[in-house]
Amino acid sequence: MTGAEGADACDLRAAILAGERSAAETLEASLAAIEERDGELGAFLSVERDTARARAIELDRRRAADPGAAAGALFGVPVAVKANLCMEGVTTPCGSRMLANYRAPYTATCVRRLLDADAIVVGVTNMDEFAMGSSSEHSAFGPTRNPWDLTRAPGGSSSGSAAAVAAGMVPVALGSDTGGSVRQPAALCGVGGFKPTYGRVSRHGLIAFGSSLDQVGPLARSVRDLERILGVISGHDPLDATSLPLPPIEPERPDRPERLDGLRVGVAAEYVGADLDAEVRTAVEAALEKLEELGAEAVEVRLPHTVHAIPTYYVVATAEASSNLARFDGVGFGARTEGDGSLQGMFAATREGAFGDEVKRRILLGTFVLSEGYHDAWYGRALRVRALLRRDFERAFEKVDVICGPTSPTPAFPLGERAGDPLAMYASDTLTVPTSLAGLPAVSVPCGFASGAADSPLPVGLQIIGPALADARVLRVAAAFESATEHHRPAPTSAGDGR
Repeated sequence: MTGAEGADACDLRAAILAGERSAAETLEASLAAIEERDGELGAFLSVERDTARARAIELDRRRAADPGAAAGALFGVPVAVKANLCMEGVTTPCGSRMLANYRAPYTATCVRRLLDADAIVVGVTNMDEFAMGSSSEHSAFGPTRNPWDLTRAPGGSSSGSAAAVAAGMVPVALGSDTGGSVRQPAALCGVGGFKPTYGRVSRHGLIAFGSSLDQVGPLARSVRDLERILGVISGHDPLDATSLPLPPIEPERPDRPERLDGLRVGVAAEYVGADLDAEVRTAVEAALEKLEELGAEAVEVRLPHTVHAIPTYYVVATAEASSNLARFDGVGFGARTEGDGSLQGMFAATREGAFGDEVKRRILLGTFVLSEGYHDAWYGRALRVRALLRRDFERAFEKVDVICGPTSPTPAFPLGERAGDPLAMYASDTLTVPTSLAGLPAVSVPCGFASGAADSPLPVGLQIIGPALADARVLRVAAAFESATEHHRPAPTSAGDGR
């Protein structure tokens, strides 16, 4: 560990409260890491240096005035937020030319809760436009690069958040997960990423893509940091109609946290099919063996409708996207292009000029599946298949406590390799989409490496899925696995000297 940027959030907070370093010193280490590394990575769209420094000074002043006063759960910890999470007065571009100059008039509930916990928001991270993508290449501001190999994709759409954490620029960051957009980049960048049960974290202030799917989730270098962040941002929010009336997520504290005795781990054949990369398969099989060494029992389960998950997702999600993105028409907010001078001409010119190709593709598809004569054949059928997918999981969880498998079917792929093939890009989310459609909690944690360039191995992620509301159980399994392995410790070359 070579500085503040090498520690996790829990350690940084403890060091600040112990007087070993100040919040200002901790922030400066993070800003220095961003200055040094982000030029080659492109993880940040903006860095709020002045605001962050003023906040760090205020935290230090408050601490000095009353050392015994209660300190927030993230006191002095630098965090980054994805560019689709509103923060008052800060540009929230959502990776799009449409919102390139949009300054949010209010702060998202999850971001407000970070600030209430005394965190310091250092900047806004890059993302695929309106969260539509799996590689970062659909950002209007250029792609983010994978810290392990700059020629490869970091995953998406929470690409900037994952890369910023992996490269040691911040210890934790927020992303959003619609079909895997926290878990997939976490796997490809070698960090932890958690998608909560739908409704456990408020969506108020999250710019919508697919409203029945979107969930805010954290990315971090350790499971205990994931637990800490979730304890802060989860819990009921009256500003979000989909928020569950439940308290914040609390970690499970078993007598022997390092053991998983009696835990039944489901292994689904549908998640380890022929399309799985051989080295990913090897790493995941080793991870499953490690779970058994910790006392868990492997149980075969079936998720037969998984084969239909991708087409189902791309009907449901695009239908919701076409509705949500209808508001970006040049009238209320965002970009405006006058066109031919008529109202319809302004609508058309604005959307044509400000939306990227992938967003246009999904709007067109979503509009089609909702159109008269096609609604029942496409959207209605997709909803029925979604219910069948959810039922598959319910039946599996009658036999097991969690389900484990790979997060991504491949390690990080070269930038540009799938950019011209939307179907190949969509397949990146084959193993994460089913959980999103079912609204279940899931985490991706590092479980090994695949071959990359000579000096750049590529991380592999293990996905742990739980039944609805079993968020704490999923994290407990992840914590036990992490404590028994070293996969989360190596740092990519662009992360400096190590963690």
